[in-house]
Amino acid sequence: MTDLTQPHELSDEQLQDVLVELEISVGGRPAGTMQLEFWPQVAPATVRNFTRYVAEGFYDGKIFHRVISGFMIQGGCPQGSGMGSGPHGNIPGEFSADAQYSHHRGVLSMARGPARDSASCQFFICHTHVPQLDGDYAAFGRLVTGEEALDAVAGVKTGMQDRPAEECKIESAKLISRI
Repeated sequence: MTDLTQPHELSDEQLQDVLVELEISVGGRPAGTMQLEFWPQVAPATVRNFTRYVAEGFYDGKIFHRVISGFMIQGGCPQGSGMGSGPHGNIPGEFSADAQYSHHRGVLSMARGPARDSASCQFFICHTHVPQLDGDYAAFGRLVTGEEALDAVAGVKTGMQDRPAEECKIESAKLISRI
């Protein structure tokens, strides 16, 4: 069993055996569990950054503040506005144009500002294939199970700045080991 208390210290090989489970709610009602696996062979610093935040409980209670059906759902902002950064600062962009890691439905990727090395804690999950993001955003994993939760969030009506009309929340995020 892999020790998941310090995931940012795991080897790339060990990180391939780590999954994250996101318990999702929409409008206060359970919407399902998203289970995500990682690609440390493509974006090792990004995977370590994300799993560190999960291990610290950072994502528990955070919302998906930006939802665009047919594109992506974005969350992880400490302010809930899309303008916040995490306490560990920014990470270097790990961008791949390899078709194997294209931004397909269910791909997990880091959100960032205009600067290429401005990713921190915010992430998004693709709702459909968006290859125009390849090479510009760090894809670092994919949805293994939980498409119903992805669709539940993506299906919420939105208002200005793609903000969901109903609260879409990560009730909890936890690391689990495949072995």
